[in-house]
Amino acid sequence: MAKHKSFTVATNVKVYFCDPQSPWQRGTNENTNGLLRQYLPKKTALSGYSQSDLDKVALRLNQRPRKTLGFETPASKLQAGVASTG
Repeated sequence: MAKHKSFTVATNVKVYFCDPQSPWQRGTNENTNGLLRQYLPKKTALSGYSQSDLDKVALRLNQRPRKTLGFETPASKLQAGVASTG
């Protein structure tokens, strides 16, 4: 995130970065990359996909239960988090 400092000032949300060459520090990120590879192989040009195609991939991933979320879906966890702030 090129503008992480201004984001932090504007939102009061701290931004953390993992150390380079340390994939064990990025568990969720690495797992998500692996899941994306099921739909978009490495070195795939995204220009070959429409926004609708990419939205379908995002929807499928967000509706997929995750062990780290107690077998809930990312979409349901986000919904619950947003609902609790209202």
